[in-house]
Amino acid sequence: MTSPTPARARISVVGAGPGGLTCARILQRHGLDVTVYDRAPEADSRNQGGSLDLHEDDGQIALREAGLLEEFFALARPESQEMRQLDSSGRLLGHHVPAEGETAAPEIDRGQLTGLLLRSLTPGTVRWGQALTAVGGPAEGPRTLTFADGTSVETDLVIGADGAFSRVRAAVSPAAPVHTGVHFLEAWFDDLDTRHPELSELVGKGNAHAADGERCLFAQRNSGGHMRVYLIRRTPADWLARAGLRPEDTEGIRAHLLRDYDGWSPELLRLITDNDGPYVDRPILALPVPHTWEHSPTVALLGDAAHLMPPLGVGVNLAMLDACELALALSRCATVDDAVRDYEKTMLPRSTETARMLDGGAESLLEAPSPEDLARFGGDRN
Repeated sequence: MTSPTPARARISVVGAGPGGLTCARILQRHGLDVTVYDRAPEADSRNQGGSLDLHEDDGQIALREAGLLEEFFALARPESQEMRQLDSSGRLLGHHVPAEGETAAPEIDRGQLTGLLLRSLTPGTVRWGQALTAVGGPAEGPRTLTFADGTSVETDLVIGADGAFSRVRAAVSPAAPVHTGVHFLEAWFDDLDTRHPELSELVGKGNAHAADGERCLFAQRNSGGHMRVYLIRRTPADWLARAGLRPEDTEGIRAHLLRDYDGWSPELLRLITDNDGPYVDRPILALPVPHTWEHSPTVALLGDAAHLMPPLGVGVNLAMLDACELALALSRCATVDDAVRDYEKTMLPRSTETARMLDGGAESLLEAPSPEDLARFGGDRN
């Protein structure tokens, strides 16, 4: 089969996260038809996750191409670029306060970013409640997308923006995510300034990080008076079962954590004991490095589907940059096949370089700060 021109191609994006929606938005800005499929029953039916910092050299580039940068800055929180580095006694070691007008990496809630992108799309672009089960059809196309409800569609290009456990990735690669040995447990805090004023003062307007080499607490302001805290430890993926605990056993998990963080200051331990609601277990996974695959003229991957890495501030930014570059390639190339090749020539080397740099990097979250870290944060405040 001859690869079609992008203008006549049936283009399908699987996954309505920031990467998939960015790709769809830029495609539509260039007059290309696209349909997005997502397993969620509707836009607001799932927890969107915490706050994201979008960088000038990737995420913000994508938003500029999407024509949404101005609206992003209207929603973003530049003050959240504040960062505090603490030790396990609660002593402030380093403190970065953003300069007036600093826009290098302002924060925005994931839900706000997703909403901004969704509102920018042509109504009906996203088909909710479409859980992909398989990608079929010959490599040269057309491809068949089969969904859990028994329906199927034909497409000339399927773009996998469906995250760590991508169903689209299976069409071109056997790779699967593996546990990094580091685990996050997420805790939520609501109405922070009123209900938790001491913690509000501790964390400040942005993020606060404390680590002792074995354990870490990372607190992150969200909008609307909310905060998420990530309790980061080196532990096996099945640590809950090994400890005889269930995800809903909040009190049992809390007691386990207090033993793990024994010796930390009472002030910091309130980030473990005072949360509103249950904990959320988040194992940290990554794809093999490097992750490459044989080119297919009908399948493209972006974001975590292509290069799942430890959560060190690059994931969504890279996904959005991938999405931008793929959409622009489709807007300028003669065929879909040419566009995918053009995109992969840039994306694969970049993702391989970044993945190598971050390989094992989840361990760095547990490390006590070095003198270089303290200098970056603004110096020792002993």
